[in-house]
Amino acid sequence: MIADVQVKDILESLAKGKMSVKEAHRMLSLHTVEYVEDFAKLDIGRSMRKGVPEVVYGENKNYSDLTKIADAALKRRGSVIISKINNDHMHKLQKFLKKKANVTMSERARTLVASRNKILNSGGKVGIITAGTSDIAVAEESRLMVEAMGCKAMTSYDVGIAGMHRMFPVLKEMVSNDVDAIIVVAGMEGALASVVTTLVDIPVIGVPTSVGYGFGSDGFAALASMLQSCTFGLAVMNIDNGIGAGALAATIANRITRYKK
Repeated sequence: MIADVQVKDILESLAKGKMSVKEAHRMLSLHTVEYVEDFAKLDIGRSMRKGVPEVVYGENKNYSDLTKIADAALKRRGSVIISKINNDHMHKLQKFLKKKANVTMSERARTLVASRNKILNSGGKVGIITAGTSDIAVAEESRLMVEAMGCKAMTSYDVGIAGMHRMFPVLKEMVSNDVDAIIVVAGMEGALASVVTTLVDIPVIGVPTSVGYGFGSDGFAALASMLQSCTFGLAVMNIDNGIGAGALAATIANRITRYKK
């Protein structure tokens, strides 16, 4: 079946003259979208185009749908990330996927990565910092995404500006290890992202979190603070978007690594 043919097989058949250009084009076109019954369409060509694995947003999806989507992604691409999984689905899903792939999971982040093959190290390095322990769940999302894209993640949590002295040895270590990007996850007023950006010549990705109360509740103060930052070199994700931050940081790191080789 076409659904079982990988791009490499199509190209090899074309090179050997076993397939016409027209037929190869048709099969590659069919290869780009995978339908899961009538409720989901997977972008199975994303990893080839962008180097980003299939990510499934787990919130509000029932367990049966998640297993079908994850199973299809594993068969076609060999890996899948599921984020924001409902707590009552977490361990059942882990048990289901362990029969088919290697599974890495963070209960705090409600996120898991399943891969049938060993993820190859690209050489990219990403630093991940949180202001407080309440921000760790979002940071762990970023870590799993970074590692799923082949990069090494250096993490240091609870180093916010309430005790700014904690941050300096962490940054020194990350700069010494030549990280390609730094993700800063912070709630409350979100000031840590600006402070880190002023101290390094490394791209910084700020992730405001929904940690706070009063005017700063739901992450709006942290988001506004990061967006209004007067420092240069800071990119800002949406509130609690650890997956997006991990994808951007790993994309930067992997591109830099390609030029280093």
